[in-house]
Amino acid sequence: MTSPFPPSSIRPILNEVTTLLTSRKETVSIAETPHTRSPCPCDKAAGGIISASLLSVPGASRFYRGGLTLYTLESRIQFAGWTEEHTKNYNGPNAEVVSGLAKNVRERLGSTYCLAESGTAGPAGSGKELNRQPDFVALAVASEGSVMAKETTTKVGGDRERNMVEFAKLGLELLKKVIEGKGEDPKM
Repeated sequence: MTSPFPPSSIRPILNEVTTLLTSRKETVSIAETPHTRSPCPCDKAAGGIISASLLSVPGASRFYRGGLTLYTLESRIQFAGWTEEHTKNYNGPNAEVVSGLAKNVRERLGSTYCLAESGTAGPAGSGKELNRQPDFVALAVASEGSVMAKETTTKVGGDRERNMVEFAKLGLELLKKVIEGKGEDPKM
C-alpha cells in the first residue's frame, strides 16, 4: 500500500500557496539540498518533496519554474553558483547557505520567488552542532531585492520521514509569508 501524495499535512498549505501564486500570476522555483559533508545517510533534508508536491497540483506549469535537488557539493558548484571556496568553508546547513542558494536559483530560473531548504532529516546527526542534528532545517525565500531566512527544528528527533515532510511544510509556510508580505524582517 502506498501513502497518499502529497502528504496530508502538506495539502492545506500547498493549496494556499498555489492559489496565491496562480491568482497573482507569480512563479516559484525550488532548491532542496541535504547537508553533504558527511558519509551519514541522515542528511537528506526534504529530498524533492517540495517540488513533487507543487507538481502534483493540476496546472503547475502556470506557477512552477523548476526545481533542483542538489545532493552533492559538486552539484552546487554546477547549478547553484557555489565556488570551490564555498565547499572548503562549508560547515552544514544555515541561513546564509540557503539564502545564497535561493538568490542564485531564483535568478537563474527567472522566478518571482525561490524557496531553498537544507537540513538534517535523520535518523542520526553528523556532529554536535545544532545544524548537524536530526530535525534541523534552514529555509530561505528569495524575491526581487530581498531574502527572508530562518533556522528551526521540527522537534520530532530522528524520524526521517516526518522530518522530510515537516521541512517541506515549514518551507511552504515561509513561502506563503513572503508572498503575502508578512513575517519577520528579511535577512541576508
